[in-house]
Amino acid sequence: MILDMLVSAFGQGFIYAPMALGVFISFGILKTPDLSVEGSFVFGMTVCAQTAILGHPVAGLFAGMFAGALAGACTGLLQTKLRIEAILSGILTMTGLYTVNYTMLGGQSNRYLQRMSLNDLGVEVPSPVRTVYKLFQSALGGSLDSSLSACLLTGIIAALTAAVLILFLRTRRGMAIIATGDNEEMVRSSSINADLARVGGIMIANALVGLSGALLCQYQQYADLNCGTGMMVMGLASVVIGTTIFGRHSVTQQVLAAGAGSLIYRCIIQAAYKIDLPSYSVKLLSVLIVIAALAVPVVTQRRKSVTGQRGQKGGGQV
Repeated sequence: MILDMLVSAFGQGFIYAPMALGVFISFGILKTPDLSVEGSFVFGMTVCAQTAILGHPVAGLFAGMFAGALAGACTGLLQTKLRIEAILSGILTMTGLYTVNYTMLGGQSNRYLQRMSLNDLGVEVPSPVRTVYKLFQSALGGSLDSSLSACLLTGIIAALTAAVLILFLRTRRGMAIIATGDNEEMVRSSSINADLARVGGIMIANALVGLSGALLCQYQQYADLNCGTGMMVMGLASVVIGTTIFGRHSVTQQVLAAGAGSLIYRCIIQAAYKIDLPSYSVKLLSVLIVIAALAVPVVTQRRKSVTGQRGQKGGGQV
C-alpha cells in the first residue's frame, strides 16, 4: 500500500518537476511573478496532444516545450518592449492562451489521445494513440508494471532536464540571466542586453512548464482546458518546500531543491488523499503548505534573534 502510494506520488512529482524548475527560474532567479504559467502549461498539453494524435509522441514533448517557450516569449516581450508590468503581462498572456488552447482542442474543453481507425469489420472506431510511456514499456519488454515504468521514464526525463538546466546556468548566457535577476541596472551598465536575458529566461521557464504539461497529457492520455488551474501555486509550493528544506546556497542546489520539492509536495498530497480528504480541498491544502513553508524561515530567524538577545542580556548581567 505504501509502496504503491510512493510510486504514484513520485510518478506525478517527476511529471511536475519541470514545471517547478520553470517557476524557480521566473520567481527565484528573475524575481518576476510570471502568471502565464497556467496558460503555458495547458498550451504545452494541447500542442502535445495534437502532435501525439498525428503519431509522433516523442516529438509531442518537444512541441510542448516549444509551445511553452512561445508563450514565454509573448510574456517577455510585453514586459521588455511594451514596458507592461510583469503581473499584468502574465495575466494577458494567460487570458489570450485560453482562446488558443480552446481552438487547439477543436472547440471543446478536453480531447482524448485517440484517433479513428478501421476495425476488422471495416467500421471506424476510436483507438488510443501511442504515447512515450507505452513506447518505453514496450522497449523494456513489459518487464515492469505500467506505473513503475512510467515513474522510471518521468524520473529520467526530470533528471536530464535538471542536469541540462544546471549546465546552462553555468554558461555565459545562463549567468547573464542570473545577473539580470540579481541586479538588472548593473547588468545594463555592463553592456549586457538585459531585455534579451529577461526574455530568454522567461522563455526557458515556460518551455519547462510546457514540457510538464506535455508529460501530463501523455500520462493521463488526454488534454483538458482546466488542467492549468492551480499550477502556479503547485509550482511555487514545490520551490518553497525544496529550498526551505535543502537550502539555497547555490543555484545548482536550488535547482535540485526545486525538483525534490515537487516530489515532497506530491507525497503530501497523496497522504492527504489517503486520509479521505475531499478532492476539492487540495487547493486550500496547497496554499497552507506554501504559507507553512514560507513561515518556517521567519519563525526560525525570530527564535534565533530572541535567543541571541537573551544571551546578550545574560552576559551583561554577569
